[in-house]
Amino acid sequence: MFDDDDDREYTVVINDEEQYSIWPQGREVPAGWREVGVAGSKDTCLAHIKEVWTDMRPKSLRERMSA
Repeated sequence: MFDDDDDREYTVVINDEEQYSIWPQGREVPAGWREVGVAGSKDTCLAHIKEVWTDMRPKSLRERMSA
């Protein structure tokens, strides 16, 4: 299956380190991750992540570097 043919719905998830990913809707979100309230096509979810995830360093690293 090609990614272009992916008509599944996804939800945007985030972990405690403020790292984002997408997860297929209807599947249980893995431990350590939570939904952020954005769902839709793969492109929609990835566009949201691109907009909000401007610093890809894990939260703990950002906090250490600013201390």
